Amino acid sequence: MTTPDTTEGDAPARFPALRRILVKRRGISNVEKASAALLLAGTVAALIWANIGDGSAYETFWRSVIRLEAPGFQVEFDLRQIVNDILMTFFFFVVGLEVKKEFALGELSVRSRAALPVLAAVAGLVVPAVIFAAIMAGSADAGAWGVVVSSDTAFVLGALAIVGPRLPGHLRVFILALAVVDDIGALAIIALFYTRQVAWLPLGLAVLGLAALAAVRFLRLGRGPLYLVLSVVIWSLVYASGIQPILAGVAIALVIPVFTPVRAQVESTAALTRAFRQSPNPEYARAVARGLRDALSVNERLTYAYSPYVDFLILPLFALANAGVRLTPQSIGAAFAAPLTWAVIAGLVVGKFVGISGMTALARRLRIGDLAPGLTLGRVMGGAALSGIGFTIALFIIDLGLPPGAAQSDARVGVLTASVLAFLAGWAGFRILDRLQPPSRVMFTLVRPISIGRDHIRGPVDAPLSIVEYGDFECPFCSRATGSVDEVIDYFGPKVRYVWRHLPLERYHPHALDAARACEAAGAQGKFFEYGLVLFARQDQLEVMDLFRYADELGLDMAAFEQAFRSAAVANRVRDDMIDAETMDVHKTPTFFINGRRHVGRWDSATLIRELERTDLPLPRTERGRPLRDGPR
Repeated sequence: MTTPDTTEGDAPARFPALRRILVKRRGISNVEKASAALLLAGTVAALIWANIGDGSAYETFWRSVIRLEAPGFQVEFDLRQIVNDILMTFFFFVVGLEVKKEFALGELSVRSRAALPVLAAVAGLVVPAVIFAAIMAGSADAGAWGVVVSSDTAFVLGALAIVGPRLPGHLRVFILALAVVDDIGALAIIALFYTRQVAWLPLGLAVLGLAALAAVRFLRLGRGPLYLVLSVVIWSLVYASGIQPILAGVAIALVIPVFTPVRAQVESTAALTRAFRQSPNPEYARAVARGLRDALSVNERLTYAYSPYVDFLILPLFALANAGVRLTPQSIGAAFAAPLTWAVIAGLVVGKFVGISGMTALARRLRIGDLAPGLTLGRVMGGAALSGIGFTIALFIIDLGLPPGAAQSDARVGVLTASVLAFLAGWAGFRILDRLQPPSRVMFTLVRPISIGRDHIRGPVDAPLSIVEYGDFECPFCSRATGSVDEVIDYFGPKVRYVWRHLPLERYHPHALDAARACEAAGAQGKFFEYGLVLFARQDQLEVMDLFRYADELGLDMAAFEQAFRSAAVANRVRDDMIDAETMDVHKTPTFFINGRRHVGRWDSATLIRELERTDLPLPRTERGRPLRDGPR
């Protein structure tokens, strides 16, 4: 077994200190960490390349022209245009897919949840632009204000993994929701303010192409090739219209359908799978493949297909093609003497911080929205400081809004400097916050108090004693724990209330997340605990079709059950519990909280009863007998 600081064969891993930091940040995925690392590597490589010799090799390479000719037709692109106008279309296509999914099914699908990050994102767009415009008022380069409006999500998440809190939890969700609105604003700015001349006929044909693309979903056959052909045609028409062609990627993504799996399709595919096992043949195999494909939305399939290429190839290539700035004592001196450089730095570093944190504080004070449990204004301020890392779209707009030469070089120096300063500001903010405002006892105190309107409560809602369990319906230990809970309730009677919260361990239990959503759907009809007992009794049969069969056996309204099972509200409710568990560093099931304090050790009924009877609960102790420390270690 390898440790974070070793590799197979006991060879020491490179950069062990950095690896330890990244491993501790459980809320940031390995893909996000690797993507940010590659983006940084592309930036560093571009800077080194542009400063080898006289730097001409870098520009000569990226201005190399590729020409396509045919009778009556000719088009040419230099290599930088291929990256910026063609490959980056895929980046903005994936952004569009994520935007639509967030508004249809994700964090922004519920208006009350979306209010605060949306307002913070809007302020994070407006305030930097105002600061830039104030500094550059009357200058010929004042029109480049769009450079400072957008954060680089990949870099921000990578920075959060390195310098952020050990358990970012809701902070990461807040930043991602904010990034979606940030991306929408940046795209709208590109379309409205950085499009020079429009040819209306190709643009009108592109709109008709989008309508045809939206209709493809109703065809039974040939949808894949049609999506591809129409997308290429739409991109070509948008390019011919004079509008930035990368916007075609966003427009195409927004007409791609997104939905949760439909029960009938899943059940049909499961039946075909059983038939294939009984009688393997190519016809059944093709039908199963089609069924699995159709059960997932086109949006989800395309996101999975293109995201790796965008994260690990296109974005590093973009950095390599655009981040190369000639850095000599003369050029650096000229850049820092130019108001444009300081306008970019002030807009990104100061504007993002003031806009996001200021609007968050104001919205909370006006009761427009509230922060998730465990997410403090201080943490948001740290995330706001990191949001000054503007890179991808900032460099993209530099190419659109400024003439080649000194102005572009100054702006790039400003973006790179602002990104470094924002990283340092975020690091300092999180460290100072940890000293001045030590985190609450988040690792052993229930981060979200029991809510009568939100939680599923067994027993009197105002009982003086409480047990909260974070569990997994596919976990055999959770199934056994139900007996302990029953004995505790029988012993205390109306003096105790029991609350279940979800922690599906998907890595080990592939059906646990669907089971949690199904139980929530049953809970919408008042059958949460009854349905949960059925799931525990049949843990080896938790396929989606089984989950619907159990609902039917309990006499639930199946149409309402299916609608709730597929709803964003149920998905968000389960995810909230999972993030709360992550915030408290809970990663095993079952985990109990006794009267709001985390219980460490055995969970048999006698132990739980003894803990509940204690009026002054001490801090939980580790297996070695030492009290757990306050906050992240």
